[in-house]
Amino acid sequence: MAMKQSLLEMVNIERHYETPAGVVKALDGVSFEITQGERVILLGPSGSGKTTLLNCLSSLDSPTGGTYSFKGSEVPRNHSEQMTSFRRENIGYVFQFFNLLQDLTVLENILLIQELSGNKDQKRAIELLKLVGLEDEINRFPGEISGGQQQRVAIARSIAKRPNLLLGDELTGNLDTETSQKVMTALVKACKEENITAVFVTHDEGLVHYATRVIRIDSGKIISDQLVNTEDE
Repeated sequence: MAMKQSLLEMVNIERHYETPAGVVKALDGVSFEITQGERVILLGPSGSGKTTLLNCLSSLDSPTGGTYSFKGSEVPRNHSEQMTSFRRENIGYVFQFFNLLQDLTVLENILLIQELSGNKDQKRAIELLKLVGLEDEINRFPGEISGGQQQRVAIARSIAKRPNLLLGDELTGNLDTETSQKVMTALVKACKEENITAVFVTHDEGLVHYATRVIRIDSGKIISDQLVNTEDE
């Protein structure tokens, strides 16, 4: 089997905040490498640093120490325009709240994202909706479909621009268990078909079996990092 290529590497990443009460170490020396095609879950309690880590991965936030390289190049920090360009070129997001435009149909929501990234392709948009099991809903509006279906539209939308890295923060946080399972199954299928690398933040142990790797984080430090479910790759 061919060696998978490294996509990104963080070495000794710190994110410290100055507060009146002293320095808060949201991230305190985090190091890992992610290879292309991995599905990584960042698991930890509230306040563990996992969302801060996600924000540093996406270049929404700049680390205060350590190095972060993506596809062999250093990721910009403390420079908002360069950080925005990095995100636009590399990152896809799925949020807990679906952020779909309510006055556009399901299909139009996908086409808009394609258009914004300069690559409008209706055939591919329909294929992506088929991939997440929504080919029968393409002309409906977000308000006419369920929360789980809206989240699957959001997944199709986030991969429409072929991101190098897909990020999700508690993306099943307000869905019931059965709906969460449908959403995660659609997500895994989409990641495999499109060969997308993904990192998801959650506090939900039940999502572990959708990952190929689980990194547990607490108090700004990695406490474990293990490969899981590798036999199905």
